[in-house]
Amino acid sequence: MSEPVLTEGPPPHLLLVDDDARILNLLRRFLGERGFVVTTAADAAEARRHLGALQFDLLVVDVMMPGEDGLSLTRWLRESSTVPILLLTARGEVDDRVRGLESGADDYLAKPFDPRELVLRVRGILRRVQEPPPALPVAPGPGPIALGACVFDPDRQELRREDQPVHLTTAELALLGVLAERAGEAISREDLATLTGVEGNPRAIDVQVTRLRKKIEDDPRAPRHLRTVRGKGYQLFPG
Repeated sequence: MSEPVLTEGPPPHLLLVDDDARILNLLRRFLGERGFVVTTAADAAEARRHLGALQFDLLVVDVMMPGEDGLSLTRWLRESSTVPILLLTARGEVDDRVRGLESGADDYLAKPFDPRELVLRVRGILRRVQEPPPALPVAPGPGPIALGACVFDPDRQELRREDQPVHLTTAELALLGVLAERAGEAISREDLATLTGVEGNPRAIDVQVTRLRKKIEDDPRAPRHLRTVRGKGYQLFPG
């Protein structure tokens, strides 16, 4: 049975960044046949030019490229954008995956891969962006939550520091939303992974916590609001 193509709403626009022309052509054709609009770039410089002129729903970026690599491009993007990023790499070790997540990527796929798996990963990321993360039943939230100089509004899905918006990745936003919904409660890494839709090694949650602390804490090395509860997990303290 053939895979269904995307039929509802405007087709997602993807930017593929890879120095291997063969892979770019293969993926452009494969993804195009499945309902995506695809733009390609052979390196980070060309990707930056496209990003300056077009809006994309998701980026697929190769890590190992000549010149500026995919991790550097991802870190640059995360300074001003929350566009979802899927990294491709010839390295599949856990430490390499963690480095990708630390740079701000939403997911990580090791080469060689089946293009059908890439489609599933892309659709999964886009679905998480469009739909609220699953959560355990809880009482209605209290509205915006103060976190020192920051305020998180769960309804608007927005974090602000001193009334200036703070950019969050899809994974960071999902994690902060779950923690805020159950503020004051210690939540295990395993439960956080389930509630936010993060797959794989629980270290992925640690990476997102580290990134969140840099955005909400005055001193990320001595966190006041996003605390580690030894033997239990993580806990969010408003105030």
